[in-house]
Amino acid sequence: MQHLVELHNISKIYRMEDVEVPALKNINLKFDKGETLAIMGPSGCGKSTLLHILGCLDRPTKGKLLIEGKDVSQLGDNDLAKIRGKKIGFVFQFFYLIPTFSALRNVMLPMSFSDSSKTEKENRAKELLKMVGMEKREDHFPSQLSGGERQRVAIARAMINKPGIILADEPTGNLDSKTGNEIMDILLRLNKEEKVTLVLVTHDKYIASHAKKIIYMKDGEIIKESRS
Repeated sequence: MQHLVELHNISKIYRMEDVEVPALKNINLKFDKGETLAIMGPSGCGKSTLLHILGCLDRPTKGKLLIEGKDVSQLGDNDLAKIRGKKIGFVFQFFYLIPTFSALRNVMLPMSFSDSSKTEKENRAKELLKMVGMEKREDHFPSQLSGGERQRVAIARAMINKPGIILADEPTGNLDSKTGNEIMDILLRLNKEEKVTLVLVTHDKYIASHAKKIIYMKDGEIIKESRS
């Protein structure tokens, strides 16, 4: 059976002058379309490095990353960029919205190189802003939005190219618990209704409890897996 994503003996070693610093050690992991996965562990355990490799933002030193059966671990920068653009959406703790762009333009940004017309891009962005409850704020700039509103815009942006995978790195980390729960409700709704595979990196046990599978990391290794 072909899984959506497979990691086979993934290791990542950073070299600082003559010193080798292992960030990941022989990671083996598989998950399927529509699955929810949480990655937990203390700071510095390799969670973000693993997410960067899953998101084709970084390459492993050793091992293979398969997406839809294709080994993407050693592809060139242009090919990795195409995979990121078409198959993966990102939601980060600090939102990373462009301050001089309106909410609408921020959501449209990943479609910059799409063949779609400007009207098609705008309609898609407006549809997503409505999905996350931001249809009345599309002309506002990030400085005019609350943290929760910025994260809603970031989620809409992540969905603009209809990715099969959303990678969320501490998506509620800068939000109060009520707003964080609202953001999680949106992500889980996308998982359920759009069949998007959701991968969460989080320190929050309550947030992680929403995932069907939780993996626990320590010192660059997976030390335990559990299912809800």
